[in-house]
Amino acid sequence: MMHEQGAVLVVDDNEMNRDLLSRRLQRQGHQIVTADNGKDALDKMRSHTFDLVLLDIMMPEMNGYEVLEYIKQDPDLRHIPVIMISALDDIDSVVRCIELGAEDYLFKPFNPTILKARIGACLEKKRLRDQEQAYLKRLEDEQEKSEKLLLNILPWAIAEQLKQGAQTIADNFAEVTVLFADLVNFTELASHLPPTDLVKLLNEIFSTFDQLVEAHGLEKIKTIGDAYMAVGGLPTPRPDHAEAVANMALDMQRAIAELSHSPLYPFRDRPLQIRIGINTGPVGAGVIGTKKFSYDLWGDTVNIASRMEALCLPGYIQVAPNTYERLHKRYQFERRGCIDVKGKGDIETYFLLEAL
Repeated sequence: MMHEQGAVLVVDDNEMNRDLLSRRLQRQGHQIVTADNGKDALDKMRSHTFDLVLLDIMMPEMNGYEVLEYIKQDPDLRHIPVIMISALDDIDSVVRCIELGAEDYLFKPFNPTILKARIGACLEKKRLRDQEQAYLKRLEDEQEKSEKLLLNILPWAIAEQLKQGAQTIADNFAEVTVLFADLVNFTELASHLPPTDLVKLLNEIFSTFDQLVEAHGLEKIKTIGDAYMAVGGLPTPRPDHAEAVANMALDMQRAIAELSHSPLYPFRDRPLQIRIGINTGPVGAGVIGTKKFSYDLWGDTVNIASRMEALCLPGYIQVAPNTYERLHKRYQFERRGCIDVKGKGDIETYFLLEAL
């Protein structure tokens, strides 16, 4: 397509005027479609793509003013430039068309050289606008990708703070519930799987856990190898954080039992098992790093939750006393007894069995 060529819709109820204008524009290399009334013009605009409309004013049923007004009110059509061509040479008609959104106004009989120049200017402006819109759409798509990536790394509320220019993000939370989970003997099982199969299996497992986190309104913090960490009660506090994490843990057990039958898991004689540890208490939380940053937690509550998982029996959910006190009236537990927690001594622990 040459620089000044485009798809043009010629709208005029006078057949002689319509044909004369169409032949002249075709000789200039434009693709021409004609309409003999306003309704036909609008129908063709909905089914074809046009770069320009040449619109007569004086037409029966639906005049050019009405067609122009409809075009400029339709979000799908309003970007198409319209040149009004009319025998009406009064200034009021010109002003009205411009106010309705017309790109230009030519009087009949028109000068062919002026018509060609104004059509070329309109087409060039439309091409520039189309390029601008395409560029803005690419920017919008890239921004959407960036925001999705950011939300894959950080909680929504934290991502919003970063977008608003926060340099340091760190908070203390008086009470949250932290969960750690680890696949039992997975390192040994993984040694018998090709790397691509291992990644596919872990992706299926952790994607299932991610869905559970979202369903229970929790926050995933991170994965490390075959370990998974989530928390309830931050960055937006909620009173039922312990219950939400307990329900998540029970659902994780059921999910692991189902994933043992996944086509991606080949060891039918050794079902997948998971250890889960839970603790409730105060934590610090914030964004660590400036380039490959992450949102992380710290404090005794986190350390004890991690030890609850590490010292748990395969297939069980082990909770610390703080969590047990929050939940024992609504869930069934089995007392395990005291275990030696590094740096904390003996701690009474419990196995979470089911909701009452």
